[in-house]
Parts: sequence; C-alpha cells; structure tokens
Amino acid sequence: MGIFSFLKKSDKQTLNQGLQKTKESVFSKISKALIGKSTIDDDVLDNLEEILIGADVGVDTTLKIIDRIQQRVAKDKYISTNELNTLLKEEISSLMQENVIGNEPLDFSFPKGDVPYVILVVGVNGVGKTTTIGKLAYQFKQAGKKVVLGAADTFRAAAIDQLNIWAQRTGTEIIAQQMGSDPASVAYDTLKSALSKKADVVIIDTAGRLHNKIGLMNELSKIKKVMQKLVPTAPNEVLLVLDASTGQNAIEQAKQFTQATEVSALALTKLDGTAKGGVVIGISDMFKIPVRYIGLGEQMQDLQIFNREAFVETLFENTSIAEK
Repeated sequence: MGIFSFLKKSDKQTLNQGLQKTKESVFSKISKALIGKSTIDDDVLDNLEEILIGADVGVDTTLKIIDRIQQRVAKDKYISTNELNTLLKEEISSLMQENVIGNEPLDFSFPKGDVPYVILVVGVNGVGKTTTIGKLAYQFKQAGKKVVLGAADTFRAAAIDQLNIWAQRTGTEIIAQQMGSDPASVAYDTLKSALSKKADVVIIDTAGRLHNKIGLMNELSKIKKVMQKLVPTAPNEVLLVLDASTGQNAIEQAKQFTQATEVSALALTKLDGTAKGGVVIGISDMFKIPVRYIGLGEQMQDLQIFNREAFVETLFENTSIAEK
C-alpha cells in the first residue's frame, strides 16, 4: 500500500499539528452554530457558508459544498446535525483533485526510469519557494534518489545564495551562474549535468516576477524549449508554490501563474502557521490542479506529499461538530 493508504505515525502527527489552527478556528465556530439544532436547516447552512468562506475555502467552492449538502438534505428529507461531519468530509474530498502521477499514487521513491524527472518551480518571492525546493531535495535524497538543483532565478543574487545554502544542507549538487545570467542557460546546464551523472530528479528554481506577466511567460517558455533539446519531455512538472497563510492572495497568485504558464501541480507552504487552511480546498477545486506537497513546519522533513483523504480526515479528527 502507498502513502495514500496509510501515513506514517510521525507524518500523521505532523499533519495534525500543522492543521491545528485551522481545526480550532473552523470547528469551534461550527459547533457554536449548531447549538440547539437537531437537523440541518437553512440557518445551519447559512452559518456553515459564512464559516467556510471565513476559512478561505473561497466563495465558489463554498457554494458548491453548501449546494451539495442541500441536495442531500432534500433527497433524504431528514439529516441530523450529527451527520454533518460525514457530509462535509465526503463533499470536500470529492471536490479536491487526486494527487497521482499517471495512475500511480505519489511518494518520494518516484521516478523510476532512465530519464531524470524534471520539476520546474515557480512562485513569487517570499512564499517559501526556495525552502520548498530544499525540502524536496532532502525528501528525494532520503528516498535514495540522486538530485540536481538549478539556480535559474538569476534576477536576485539572494535567490542563488539561498539555494546554495540548501544544497549544502542536503548534500545536493547545484548548478548556478552569476546574477543576471540567462535563466534558460542555467536550466540547460543543470539538465546536461544531471544527464551525465544519471540523476533521478532535477529541480529548477525560477524568478517569481508577476508584475511583468509577459516577460515571465516568455522566460518560462524559453527555459522549457532549451531543456527539451536535451529531454523532449522536460519539464515533467511545473510546480507552483503558494503561501497558504495569505488566503485569498494565494488564489490570486494561482490565477496569475496559471495564465502565464502551464502549471501542473501545487505546493502549499506555511499551513502550520495559519487558520486559513481551507484555502487548500478552494485552490484544488478552482484550478483543477492537484496539490502535490504541503509545508507543515520549518524542519527539512516537514514537507509532506499531499493526501486529500488524510487532509480531510485530519480536519475532522477528534472533533464532534454536533456536540453542544
């Protein structure tokens, strides 16, 4: 069985602790909204709608959840507030994209094959992009994979320096040039080095400049073209990193980046420091892009592969929202 069937005990604990602020914020409010109620009525649904929007699930996704619960209540005629827990879990899980590669559940032991798996990482400065790359390198190395990093965010010297620090921490090879170098040249050299050394995973950092969307689009397009001269399938994944604690701002960034390039996966950082964990649900539903990884702390091992079932179960775990 893979990580989608069972999380390790340590991962479960990290997930539970990381979502604690969201759990406390959302469920304490739902519990209060249900005081004196025995069935799911319009008042309960109105309160639930307000709570989910407040948790940054997003208006459109919240309305979908409410509408689906309304339909089930109308069909079954009588649904007690005790059943709301189950209904929410089922409907929320059904709206989120499954996190798989092909038809296979994802874990850090992939990829399997001769050609390196190339991850192009995008996102604005300050969201935890470089840290996520470092944590990814650590997790892949722990799984026995050979990893090469590419410092293609040549717009900022600090970005190159930060990635160098993470490469040293994780014992990972890094390909870097001077600030102001052509990002596509760095990406090409990174992939060329990875091929010569038979690396399993290539992770390439890019500049996160949204104020010039056309420039960003052209830059990412050029990076892809030069890499495809070496590996026609590259990049295998365009990973957008978002800061979950920014709530609706993260959704706006996702809109901008999905317009600028073909984003195929998401990483949500800083979930442990926010009560806005509902943004994970909204983003997955709105953009129909799987959340690939979630950041739940500052340690290298605190980046987890996202499991929608485990995420939803943890949100509702040890919580009876119908308790008075």
